[in-house]
Amino acid sequence: MSAENSDALVISSDPLHPANLIPELCRSFYQLGWVTGTGGGICIRVGDKVFIAPSGVQKERIEPTHIFVLPYPQPPPSPHTDRVFLRRPTLKLKESACTPLFWNSFDLRAAGSCIHTHSQHAVMATLLWTGPVFTISHQARQMIKGVRIAGTGTALSYLDTLEIPIIENTPNEEDLKDSMAEAMVKYPNAAGVLVRRHGVYVWGNDWEKAKTQTECLDYLFEIGVKMKLAGLPTVLNE
Repeated sequence: MSAENSDALVISSDPLHPANLIPELCRSFYQLGWVTGTGGGICIRVGDKVFIAPSGVQKERIEPTHIFVLPYPQPPPSPHTDRVFLRRPTLKLKESACTPLFWNSFDLRAAGSCIHTHSQHAVMATLLWTGPVFTISHQARQMIKGVRIAGTGTALSYLDTLEIPIIENTPNEEDLKDSMAEAMVKYPNAAGVLVRRHGVYVWGNDWEKAKTQTECLDYLFEIGVKMKLAGLPTVLNE
């Protein structure tokens, strides 16, 4: 079975199969304004297989047959140069440009899923927090509790200060790989990484937790931006 015709890897009647979940989630994220204009991406890792959305495709129109499947782990120097595939779409599509960054979440956090959005709340947060980290504390318990230490650990509490590192954008997405990895090492408790003037990467143990954390972080970015613009402190010192 060649990597070009292995449709059995992405054709399933199970609605929870990654190849069915990714198009569904991308349509949901499109409605939220997170992945418009073909931007953004998502991957789901199940055991030794990684399912990744294509690049340059309108996210609300992705089909299961558009999904790329890669083995995990990849032989060096992949997945940053010569990637190995179990399955490529027959259409002339390219895997998400986020692929090397998704791999950071696997290698450094043992994540099962990683989501990349171009949320305007995330972008605004990177403009108002001019330093290397976004910080906020004492927010709605359900929102802060939805974020986990390191993205894969125990849940934060109302009294915790959330820190999300901010890295500088680059002309090409894949060139963010090293700076993202450095930020993840420097901020080991962070559940995501913001990219200035670009968006955010968020990971979790599985797609449900990655989705939940992306939603909770987006809420916290939005309320943080509103507080900042209103002249209110986003971190309370007790």
